[in-house]
Amino acid sequence: MEWNQEIHNFQEYLLLEKGLSQNTQLAYIRDIKKLIKFTEHDTSITPYTIDRFLIQDFIYDFAKKSSSAKSQARVISSLKSFFKFLQIEEKRQDNPAELLESPKIGLYLPDVLSHEEVVTIIQSIDLSQSEGERNRTIIETLYGCGLRVSELINLRLSDLYLDENFIRVIGKGNKQRLVPVSDWTIKYINLYKDSIRIHLNPKPKCEDILFLNRRGGQLTREMIFIIIKNIAEKAGIKKKVSPHTFRHSFATVLLKNGADLRSIQQMLGHESITTTEIYTHLDSQQLRDTIEKYHPFSIKKG
Repeated sequence: MEWNQEIHNFQEYLLLEKGLSQNTQLAYIRDIKKLIKFTEHDTSITPYTIDRFLIQDFIYDFAKKSSSAKSQARVISSLKSFFKFLQIEEKRQDNPAELLESPKIGLYLPDVLSHEEVVTIIQSIDLSQSEGERNRTIIETLYGCGLRVSELINLRLSDLYLDENFIRVIGKGNKQRLVPVSDWTIKYINLYKDSIRIHLNPKPKCEDILFLNRRGGQLTREMIFIIIKNIAEKAGIKKKVSPHTFRHSFATVLLKNGADLRSIQQMLGHESITTTEIYTHLDSQQLRDTIEKYHPFSIKKG
């Protein structure tokens, strides 16, 4: 009972005080529930009495089951945040997770698609079906605007300022940003909106949602993942392709074509430019080209 109450309080704290997205909140809560399950053999253990030794045992047990350093680091971060919250609420004097060390994750760079590969994926879509026009517009929007999948499924008709070449995006922590959109992407958004979506009967609360399923409901994150996975496989792309792949490809192609990091940061909705620097990696060939073009020792004298 005490665990459940504190989890509820913690989730409210993450929403109201930290402004975290629902997906991030749920990830924190799932991690705390894993600790609860680990301790369920002893009903005397509460969030106020659990000690660092038992938490260490839990982390060791979790590490045996999960070889992913990223997953381990996330669980440790969740535990630290939860017990820090109990300290703030003056329900604990200490943070029993404070001394836990996160494993080194290193730099993780997902697969990036070349522009030619994106074109191949789009051209493989069956446009004879109404869902085909919708799916093409989804990919054009992901690749053309660098949206997160959660931002895409929550995009609303009232967020479209296409005459000004902007869309309004609700990002992490319910933060709003304006993202520029090209005439090319606008063309496909209007095509879907005016020739496909207009014939759907939106369900209640979905009247303003841009991308709908065939029954007029809002698409889920999982559905977007499945759609993109199937299209990429049909196109013969061997890389692991997800909605995130198009976001990463968007940032990478902008950087390679000369966009500055600060502009990319604003379009992606990154709070810190450090995140953008990791997200938009440069390949070794581009680095060599940069040295040859700009370093004074490399510039050929006339």
